[in-house]
Amino acid sequence: MTAIVTLLAGLFYFYASFRVGTLRGKYNIPAPATSGHPEFDRAYRVQLNTLEQMGLFLPFLWVSALYPIGWSWLAPAVGLVWCAGRVIYLRGYMADPNKRLIGAMLGGISSTVLLVIAVTGVVQACLALRAR
Repeated sequence: MTAIVTLLAGLFYFYASFRVGTLRGKYNIPAPATSGHPEFDRAYRVQLNTLEQMGLFLPFLWVSALYPIGWSWLAPAVGLVWCAGRVIYLRGYMADPNKRLIGAMLGGISSTVLLVIAVTGVVQACLALRAR
């Protein structure tokens, strides 16, 4: 399940990137420009923010999956919430940048939960090794 969630996150990022490229062409915004039309600007910001968040999300997701705290389904379930948050973030941001907060909060909370699971799982594994 963790691999499926990773693929979903990657597919979302691919979609966000493709959308930026499409809008770059639609509004004639040549590279390396990163601003132009407001719709392009919002799409570019969604893509960049997603990349920034994936740098936290993916390591926390995989460490949580490799060192579960009792429930192997928990990390991918939280990962699905993160993916849903990205979709909500995109839809909100594209409509009005002030409507991105629910999606951003879902992503932030999901990453924080995965961090707690990861740290707890690694500490438990280290203590179990030490007890041997």
